[in-house]
Amino acid sequence: MVDRERILSKISELRGFLEKLKEIAPKTFEEYEQSEVKRRACERLLQISIECALDVCDVVFSGLRLGVPASEEDIIEKLNRAGVITDGTTSKLKGMKGMRNILVHGYPYVDDEKIFRSLTKELKDFDVFIDEILNFLKKKGEP
Repeated sequence: MVDRERILSKISELRGFLEKLKEIAPKTFEEYEQSEVKRRACERLLQISIECALDVCDVVFSGLRLGVPASEEDIIEKLNRAGVITDGTTSKLKGMKGMRNILVHGYPYVDDEKIFRSLTKELKDFDVFIDEILNFLKKKGEP
């Protein structure tokens, strides 16, 4: 059984992180580059937003009893095969997971242009993910 309340709580948390990101993200790359404080704040909010989305995947995966995952990527792929998320969202989540790993483990190698592009052009991918999860809950009769 899918833990609907936990999923909705995580989605609410994710939306809060995304709103804060939109609020503080600089409008231009030059401004982003010049403000280390904003840059680091954006990186951290992006990191925890990604972690929150992956947490939602974990909760759905566990509730569907799709087996023992070999990795986070395995969870994402199995959710796709189960019809929870689309191919496009599967690909985006894998990319987000990679970005999160760079933010967490490869700090000296963070590509500021890529992070800024994510902040200005790719945050909508989170909205697509949320919509797909909510549609899944609706289909399961668990909205």
